[in-house]
Amino acid sequence: MNGNNLKVWSAEFLGTFWLTFGGCGSAVLAAAFPQSGIGWLGVSLAFGLTVVTGAYAFGPISGGHFNPAVSLGLVTAGRLPLCRLPGYVISQVAGACVAGAVLYLIATGKPGAELGGFASNGFGEHSPGGYGMGAALLCEVVMTAIFLIVILGATAGRAHGGMAGLAIGLCLTLIHLVSIPVTNTSVNPARSTGVALFAPSWALGQLWLFWVAPLVGAVLGALIYRGLLAEAK
Repeated sequence: MNGNNLKVWSAEFLGTFWLTFGGCGSAVLAAAFPQSGIGWLGVSLAFGLTVVTGAYAFGPISGGHFNPAVSLGLVTAGRLPLCRLPGYVISQVAGACVAGAVLYLIATGKPGAELGGFASNGFGEHSPGGYGMGAALLCEVVMTAIFLIVILGATAGRAHGGMAGLAIGLCLTLIHLVSIPVTNTSVNPARSTGVALFAPSWALGQLWLFWVAPLVGAVLGALIYRGLLAEAK
């Protein structure tokens, strides 16, 4: 292990911790109370804001992936060497799991705490809108593919690099606005894993979809960008 790798892994750990804690925390701690008034719009903004702030804080160190699907998509697009992928994914999943643990300790820190689904992702009876497995799978694939296309476009050499974090964060906000009713929005296997560990048992039983669909969508989005939209060499 060299110092540079440690810095990169630490940045991905902290960035994914912040995304999971901030985004899921808004759902578990604030949206659970109707008087807070944040609803799905507030949760969507919270996820977008974690990416914006995390990108500017940690992006210069690690690229600001905070998501195994994003890292895989960047490998597919030729932006990240394959040999670096395991370190990114392990750091991201670890950060999300620690965030889930901290959030659980806070959420259970009052008498009679009711956690519900603990911001987990689900389909069928565990979908906020009752959407089935096929709809959930398609939604997660499409949303993650679009997310990768936006990320690759916003960070391309022809783009205004200083605005990339804002564009990516706004994209994630929009993704949540569309897909919270379907799956409670994953597009990020680490985020899904971090809270599923502390949620009711059904969350772990359905977790496979929130690994498979985002990873497939990320590869698809990277291939579309690379084949149709990438800058000419």
